[in-house]
Amino acid sequence: MQNKKDVKKFILEKRIKKILFLVLLFIFLVLLILYYTIGIIYSRGNFSITLDKNLYFDDGLIIYDDPTYKVYRNELFAEAPATFDNVSHKWLPEDIDKQGGGSHNGENYLAYTFYVENTGTDVSDYWNEVIITDVIKDVDEAVRVRIYKDGKYVTYAKLGANGKAETNTIPFKDDETVVLEHTENFKPGEVHEYTLVLWVEGADPECTDNILGGEFKVEMQFYSEHVEEEK
Repeated sequence: MQNKKDVKKFILEKRIKKILFLVLLFIFLVLLILYYTIGIIYSRGNFSITLDKNLYFDDGLIIYDDPTYKVYRNELFAEAPATFDNVSHKWLPEDIDKQGGGSHNGENYLAYTFYVENTGTDVSDYWNEVIITDVIKDVDEAVRVRIYKDGKYVTYAKLGANGKAETNTIPFKDDETVVLEHTENFKPGEVHEYTLVLWVEGADPECTDNILGGEFKVEMQFYSEHVEEEK
């Protein structure tokens, strides 16, 4: 009788262990899939540029980050910096927009230069918009987005907790948009040079330990027409 009880107990324990193993295996696979999904999302860095195909096919506009390789592409990606801790805007190089095309990140900031060229035969115009595509842990409270266009720059930041603009910045257009611009009279053969710089401003009052481990991603979109969406 005792042997039968022992056998039943052994079989039950074996089944429980098998079930636990399958449950743990399932959890591991879910976490693995989630890990690679996040890796795919962030492997492209914190900044990308997209060009509406109509701007190319109708107007001949192209985007590129290498002046020696001008081909039609509808998307460009910036490399993420090796580290991304808070810094002061005072530490940014004065010639940050004069370091050539592509990624030229520094310690704890992203910097990327690219070009928009009118290769068509007619005067054109375009809209460009910087969209916030992802925010984790409210890191956008302390982020700065600086955009150079042909040597002149504007620095954008989210409104402070007091409802006022941060020092020497222009407030984000809204919670989802950094800035929206319309460029007119874009002549054939003309080139606009853009440099985007992204960093976490250490002097911002909202730059606290609460945003440690956060993420911030933006996308710069170029398109032929803009329709204001109702919000």
